[in-house]
Amino acid sequence: MEITGKIIQVLSKQTGQGKNGTWEKQEYILEVPGTYPKKVCFNLWGDKIAKFAVQEGQDLTVSIDVESREYNGRWYTDVKAWNIQAAGSSPASAPSAGSFETQAPAAGDISASGSEADDDLPF
Repeated sequence: MEITGKIIQVLSKQTGQGKNGTWEKQEYILEVPGTYPKKVCFNLWGDKIAKFAVQEGQDLTVSIDVESREYNGRWYTDVKAWNIQAAGSSPASAPSAGSFETQAPAAGDISASGSEADDDLPF
């Protein structure tokens, strides 16, 4: 799953000892734009913290995995990032970072909102 937004807060790095040695985790708050902006807290583990070097104010597209687990009768949800790119840098995304304008379809394009789309349907 991918989410795109702006980093509004970088939380403190957490470290600890586990059965496999020392671990480190850093959490970030991403604000997803829209009529009612949403905030998503995601985290990076280990060497990915330095690899992506996320900073406050960046517009990013974050690839995440969402996982929930039960502990003592309560459920906890984790949003782990596994890839991060500057918003708009992926080949499938045409608008530049920070641009959320809709573009009019080119002539001949099939659009669900246009009357031409209804004429082009095979059924």
